[in-house]
Amino acid sequence: MALRDQHVPLPSAREDALREAPGPDTPQTRSPSYRLAFTDIDFLLREELRPVRLQLELLKPELELTRQGIESTIVVFGSARIVEPTEARRRREEAERAARAHPDDPAAAHRLAVAFRLEQLSRHYEEARRFASLVARESESKGRHRFVIVTGGGPGIMEAANRGATEAGAPTVGHNIVLPQEQAPNAWVTPELCFRFHYFALRKMHLLTRARALVVFPGGYGTLDELFETLCLIQTGKARSMPVLLFDEIYWRSIVNFDAMVEQGVIDAGDLEIFRFVETAEQAWQLIREHYAIRD
Repeated sequence: MALRDQHVPLPSAREDALREAPGPDTPQTRSPSYRLAFTDIDFLLREELRPVRLQLELLKPELELTRQGIESTIVVFGSARIVEPTEARRRREEAERAARAHPDDPAAAHRLAVAFRLEQLSRHYEEARRFASLVARESESKGRHRFVIVTGGGPGIMEAANRGATEAGAPTVGHNIVLPQEQAPNAWVTPELCFRFHYFALRKMHLLTRARALVVFPGGYGTLDELFETLCLIQTGKARSMPVLLFDEIYWRSIVNFDAMVEQGVIDAGDLEIFRFVETAEQAWQLIREHYAIRD
């Protein structure tokens, strides 16, 4: 960002920050109290500054997304553990060798069972990739950044969706989060649209701010958290209705008994209409097109 016009009478924060480095080396200038507040990392990380950090984490991605012309998005959620089929097969074969080498080891048998199931789920990697490619080709052909694919920016299904959009020549957003075991951004996120969050709440807010549809592949706690927050927001009128599409009905019905919630009276039957089950990329994209009356 360029410095302000020289005719502006007051120096900008950037100009004063640049002036801060040189100067006399004295006990006064070495004191933390002398630092400019907005360049003092120790000050900004104080517990009392949490409200300021929340605001900064809200503003930084918003300003850049606006500058990049991102009008609307389609959010893709799903497990970081669902990898592309060739890698899933390699892991299953490795688990098979380990299980054969240790036939009496229950842990090895469990790892093989998990690897087998994840190999079956790996078909969703390619489906997420194809879905993102379908969306990206159409949205970019109109010359506007509409229905931009956005993910959590990590591996697995997130990588697949970012990859499909990038391969189609479209920008794609990744909202990473700092985790105890570091999650690096996948290589398919557009670098200028790769963001990093400390607060889960702000990350989820940005995932939904421009969202026009939510596409959810099989996943674990994180995917469920993001899905059910969105369902709750739509149910309570805190978010506008949009297509919420769940890939793989068998998977979702095996881990969430939606009908039981209706039977127990904790949700209404109409709440089941907030989402739809889908099985293919084409089916998902067609439902989104119909919802927004998108014509060829």
